Amino acid sequence: MSPPISPMKNFFAGGFGGVCLVFAGHPLDTIKVRLQTQPKPKPGESLLYAGTLDCFKKTLAKEGVKGLYKGMAAPIIGVTPMFAVCFFGFGLGKKLQQRTPDDILTYPQLFAAGMLSGVFTTAIMTPGERIKCLLQIQASTGEVKYAGPMDCVKQLYKESGIRGIYKGTALTLMRDVPASGMYFMSYEWLKNLLTPAGKSHNELSIPSVLFAGGMAGIFNWAVAIPPDVLKSRFQTAPEGKYPNGFRDVLRELVREEGIGSLYKGFNAVMLRAFPANAACFLGFELAMKFLNWLAPNL
Repeated sequence: MSPPISPMKNFFAGGFGGVCLVFAGHPLDTIKVRLQTQPKPKPGESLLYAGTLDCFKKTLAKEGVKGLYKGMAAPIIGVTPMFAVCFFGFGLGKKLQQRTPDDILTYPQLFAAGMLSGVFTTAIMTPGERIKCLLQIQASTGEVKYAGPMDCVKQLYKESGIRGIYKGTALTLMRDVPASGMYFMSYEWLKNLLTPAGKSHNELSIPSVLFAGGMAGIFNWAVAIPPDVLKSRFQTAPEGKYPNGFRDVLRELVREEGIGSLYKGFNAVMLRAFPANAACFLGFELAMKFLNWLAPNL
């Protein structure tokens, strides 16, 4: 018998999952953004980073382990409430589709619940990502314009109001709504697949939870990378460079670097997706067990 869905418990357990995700995944996130935004080499010069491993080595050599965890305060502050809201949205999406607390949801229903969580998170996600990208690239371009996250918010607000902070909302929605649907649906599907006959989800072993969570992360990003590349480009571009928004970014990218460039940073993303999301879902499941034990009837 699984306990009734509690969006509130999902909220707290999701927040804890988010913290686990940042610790496991941030180093590769730094590398992903540096690879996605590295400048085009001048004729006769080679790229700044040859690839994921090269970027990892150069960052370590130049900035030490601290360099890999650059800008982590913003995601911890942003990701914790964001994952809390994300799992809350998923819990709410599931609850809204249940006629009785014992209803088992179909995969399309789980996908829809996941999409709802994507809409919820975009409100928190867009400013957080915009600030994160701007801070991460200034570290690698060496041009220091912002002292830190709060200074970045202040300057953006001064330059172009709330719109400056929310630049890239449409792209964040395009990335997160289908990707979140995929994320939660594939996690539930893999959990069902890995649960032995006659046993309940709650008895899944830790390796099984890690595997299902890690794979869910990979499915999520397979859907999310193309809009993510466009979003990184769009959010770090100088004001007014892309007057028609993401359509301009897409045109320029495909024209200059071909369709493959939509999968830039693929290795770094996939390498990070597995451990980060495995850590996230394990954190979520353990926190859920604790909360169900603490307050079984909530």
